[in-house]
Amino acid sequence: MTFPDGWTRGSHTHDGVSHATYRKGSGPGVIVIHEIPGITPEVATFAQEVVDAGYTVVMPSLFGTDGADMTALSTANALRQVCVSREFTKLRTGETTPVAVWLRSLARDLHAELGGPGVGALGMCFTGGFALAMMVDESVTAPVLCQPSTPFAVGSKRAADVNLSPGDLDIVKGRCQGGQQVLGLRYRKDPAVGTRFDTLTRELGDAFIRVEFEGKGHSTVTAHRQQAGVDAVLGFFADHLRT
Repeated sequence: MTFPDGWTRGSHTHDGVSHATYRKGSGPGVIVIHEIPGITPEVATFAQEVVDAGYTVVMPSLFGTDGADMTALSTANALRQVCVSREFTKLRTGETTPVAVWLRSLARDLHAELGGPGVGALGMCFTGGFALAMMVDESVTAPVLCQPSTPFAVGSKRAADVNLSPGDLDIVKGRCQGGQQVLGLRYRKDPAVGTRFDTLTRELGDAFIRVEFEGKGHSTVTAHRQQAGVDAVLGFFADHLRT
């Protein structure tokens, strides 16, 4: 399929690394980071809901084919792409994904342009923990983790890891102690999430807001969309992004 109408294609470059971006809407800024295999129609539909709620949404294109449907082939192609890229961690623990530096730069630029308390950041599945890594930068005031699934939950250590270096985790904890909150969504029996929600609760305490659904679904705001989850995300953005 072609990419949905009304989205303005651009790009963002930081430290020599460039990725395409798609932008739409007005109001406080929200960065929606797609899941594997890329910016699918379901991801674009969710992003449009955020636009309709009164936000400026920017979707970076980190891998995959923009606008393509989720199929076995597109998923396999995206997995091959991320597995050879040095921008992403896949199995290593206690390490922040390198692309977080680029995403923080994107957030800073969006906040500088739009002003307000800060910007929102939402990641899904493979990118679910990226929003937490972006929170290291003070421009990000509304981080949302939808079924965070990296590092891949192979073994108990990886299943519990939150994809942050110890130093970055300390910064996140400090921000939470200062009143920042983090929203997380998952299906309770989703094996891809592992036990990292328990880790986040232990490390962040009441600052980590858990929204959990029964069953073995996975994509909480896209393919296995839950209206209660979408409502929780939009409410969280309203609480943290509007003056």
